[in-house]
Amino acid sequence: MLYIFIAILMFGVLIALHEFGHFAAAKFCGVRVNEFAIGMGPLILHRQGRETEYSLRLFPIGGFCAMEGEEEGQSPDPRAFPNRPWWQRLVILLAGVFMNFLTGFVIILILLAPAQGFLTARISGFSEEVPVLARDYLREGDRITRVDGHKVYLQPDISFFLGRISVSQVMLEVERDGQRVVLPSVPLTAVPQSDGSERLMLGIYMREYEEATLLHKVKYAALECADNVRMVWYSLGELIRGAVGLRDMSGPVGIIDMVGQVGEAGAQAAEAAGTSAFLGALENILSFGAFISINLAVMNLLPIPALDGGQIFFMGVNGVYTALTRKKMDPKYLGWVSAVGFVCLMVLMVAVTVSDILKQFGV
Repeated sequence: MLYIFIAILMFGVLIALHEFGHFAAAKFCGVRVNEFAIGMGPLILHRQGRETEYSLRLFPIGGFCAMEGEEEGQSPDPRAFPNRPWWQRLVILLAGVFMNFLTGFVIILILLAPAQGFLTARISGFSEEVPVLARDYLREGDRITRVDGHKVYLQPDISFFLGRISVSQVMLEVERDGQRVVLPSVPLTAVPQSDGSERLMLGIYMREYEEATLLHKVKYAALECADNVRMVWYSLGELIRGAVGLRDMSGPVGIIDMVGQVGEAGAQAAEAAGTSAFLGALENILSFGAFISINLAVMNLLPIPALDGGQIFFMGVNGVYTALTRKKMDPKYLGWVSAVGFVCLMVLMVAVTVSDILKQFGV
């Protein structure tokens, strides 16, 4: 029950910050905001401000910043969203995404605050327990910068990309004595695992740390954000290729379940290390929350109707149309496309939610 409450609170905060980004940018640009709401569905609480109604709604799975003329596509009010300069509309649409990126960055930076050092991607030595084929290609002191063409932002990236390889060799790029060295075919060693399977590994270990100064913490927080963005893009790519299906996707119900899992894992790891189980669970949940926040930012940038990215895309299409024809597109057509896109998005959310519920019952 505690993890369910934390997950719901996390959703509410992330959505509130996203919508607050739109709200703050709209106010800054002089756009009239009719309602600023956290949540969707039936009204729970509301307060009428000087021109904006502030409301809290029942279901914590959304929220909105209702700007004048946004839904209709037109309004005689000069402060309406469609009547503002294009750059102001772009700033307002990007402000929500920016807030989610900023939230993820700040959470990660807070989690990194106690760090004394960061593990680098520099090779310290080779395993003595297994025959290491890569020994003839790599040297101690090499810093791995790319694995199979993918840039290494953080040391754990190496294991991640090696885990995606099904062949017995890999292309590596390393920094050696200040020079970039490309190794096109570094052999991997098949290492037996406890479950009877085998895992392809380089057979190296990395034990070099760099001091965690304030600048390094900011740098590593930014790199972890970039890593999270890349993970989201990989997931989208696998979805488009059909490598994952509906059963592999998660909506609010599935994410709440994952919050419980990461919280339990953090608590157990902390207890094993002799530290506070609560703090261990909280650290894992905050890390997961940072990933979800960045995930929301990336997903909102997709050119899908009813999302921020879709509206930005339509702005671009309208701009090109206006430049070619000297007249603006009829707002009703954009409204129809947005409405269809919103319905499709809602159908997908319902389908994913039903799938999440069925998975809870083992179906």
